[in-house]
Amino acid sequence: MLMIILILIVYGLCLGSFVNAMVWRIHEQSELADQKKPNQQYKQRLSISKGRSMCPQCHHALGVKDLLPVLSWLSLLGKCRYCRQPISAQYPLVELTTAVIFVVSYLYWPEPFTALQVVQFGLWLAIVVGFMALTVYDARWMLLPSRIIHPLYAITAVFVAVRLLDADRPLVIALNTLSATIIGGGVFLVLHQLSKGRWIGGGDIRLGWIFGALVGAPGLGFMVIFIASLLGCVFALPALVSKKLRASSEIPFGPFLIAATGIVFLFGASLLDWYLRVVLLSS
Repeated sequence: MLMIILILIVYGLCLGSFVNAMVWRIHEQSELADQKKPNQQYKQRLSISKGRSMCPQCHHALGVKDLLPVLSWLSLLGKCRYCRQPISAQYPLVELTTAVIFVVSYLYWPEPFTALQVVQFGLWLAIVVGFMALTVYDARWMLLPSRIIHPLYAITAVFVAVRLLDADRPLVIALNTLSATIIGGGVFLVLHQLSKGRWIGGGDIRLGWIFGALVGAPGLGFMVIFIASLLGCVFALPALVSKKLRASSEIPFGPFLIAATGIVFLFGASLLDWYLRVVLLSS
C-alpha cells in the first residue's frame, strides 16, 4: 500500500503541474483567438502537446530544474529564475492538492479493487485532473471552458460504461445514472432559464450532467447540489460580512460543485446512511 501511495503522490504532483500549464495555455490561446493578427510564433509555443514549458511572465523556456513540482517553487522562493517576477502560489497549491486527492481517492475508494474497479479508479484520476483544471480556470476567469468540459464528457461516458459492466443489476444502475444525470443538469438548466443566465452559467449546466453521471443515483445528485450550495455559503458569508464581496458580486460556482462531487462520490453513501440513521432516531 505504501508503494502505491508514493506512486500516486508522484503522479499527482506531476499531473498537478500539468494542470497549471494547461490552464494557462488554454487561456492564452483564447486571448490570442480574439486578436485580429495573433503572433503565430507565440501561438505555436502555446501548443499543449508540443510547446515547451515557459515562464508565464517573461515566456523564457524552462529547464528540468525549473519544473520539479513544489520543490522548484520553494527553491526559487516563488520567483522566476530568469525574470525574478513572482510565481503565484497557485502552482504548488494545485500540485499538492492533486496529489492529496489522488491518495484520498485510493484510501477511501468506495468499492473493493477488482480488475474493473482498477480501471474505474484510473478513469476517476483522469476526471480529477479535468476537475482540477476546471476549478483553477473558473476561480481565475469565471469560466468553465468547453475544451476541458468536452474531454470530461468522453471520460465520464467510459467510466459509466465500466460501472455497468461491473454491476450485478446493470439496468437498475443505468436508470439510476440516467436519473441522476437529468437531475444534475436539469436543476441548473431550469435555474439558468428562470434567471436568464444571471444565477447559473452554461458551464455549470454542463458540469451538472457530468457530476450526475458520476454519482449515479438521484439522491446523491441532490446531495451534490446541497453540499455545493453549503460550501458556497460558507465561502460567501464571511466575505459579505467583511465587505470583500457585495450582494451583487459574482462568484464562480464551479469549484464548489466540483468539491461537492468529490465528497459525494467518495463518501456519499456513508453520508446518506448517517443522515437516514439520524432522521430515523429523531422520528
